[in-house]
Amino acid sequence: MRAYQLGLDAISVEFADGSVYLYTRASAGSAAIAHMQALAEAGRGLATYINRHVRERYAERLR
Repeated sequence: MRAYQLGLDAISVEFADGSVYLYTRASAGSAAIAHMQALAEAGRGLATYINRHVRERYAERLR
């Protein structure tokens, strides 16, 4: 993971390959988004969490 951007009900994540995915409460669930935001702010574990728990539950691929 290279970068992230937090939103009120969402998080967008840029991965090492340059792809950017938007995860929302509607697509991944409220608990997952809250957990992803906490991991992002902590600076570790976000990519692993995505791969294990919300992999394909993104709202859209932005890039």
